[in-house]
Amino acid sequence: MSKGPKFYFSLRSPYSWMAYRDLLERYPDVAEAVEWVPFFEPDALSERMLTERGEEFPYSAMSRAKHFYILQDVGRLTKDRGLPLTWPVDRDPVWEVPHLGYLVARRAGKGPEYVAAVYRARWELGRNICDPAVIADVATSLGLDPVEVSTAADDPLLREEGVEILLRICKDGVFGVPFFVHRFSRFWGMDRLDEFAAHLRSKLAPAGALPATASSVSIGRSSEESHAGGCG
Repeated sequence: MSKGPKFYFSLRSPYSWMAYRDLLERYPDVAEAVEWVPFFEPDALSERMLTERGEEFPYSAMSRAKHFYILQDVGRLTKDRGLPLTWPVDRDPVWEVPHLGYLVARRAGKGPEYVAAVYRARWELGRNICDPAVIADVATSLGLDPVEVSTAADDPLLREEGVEILLRICKDGVFGVPFFVHRFSRFWGMDRLDEFAAHLRSKLAPAGALPATASSVSIGRSSEESHAGGCG
């Protein structure tokens, strides 16, 4: 398992979406230094494969009270940031569809562009990113093979790679997103981004891996416990 810094992100989570934007806008040096690892809730097949490897996914169903809190909290946070927000409706979602699609895009050198486009589709346009047709549209817009990307969840090799990621999630103690890891240090929630960035700069900057300060960059349009900025 890699000991380098990691950013566990979910294309499902509004907090992960906002952390992603904050990371790129305020800490582009950190964004380039970390490994981006997708976090997704397994469907029945992935869960069975994970169980066969001796692990159990660290996830608790969201309560009704937490769900309504998140609706209000995300509304406040996006308004403060001036972000457009259209709540999507998830019906029997299979989260492997967008997240394993990311693996295909990353392999083609389009990982960041894919993340931006899928986040925009979900949180700005309210589209169902578990619909292969939506992911095919994203792939086409990025010059990727729409069939390969949108059917990634049907590829046995990508399923295996997805299970390896789930094992990393378990071994790194990730219980929600966004989640930042560097060796033995862990930071959960978008409100821990500043602390993570300071920690990473203090550890890596002396070796010349990170500049002392970061300039702003623009972004193209593209688990039961909780606190502001983290969700399971």
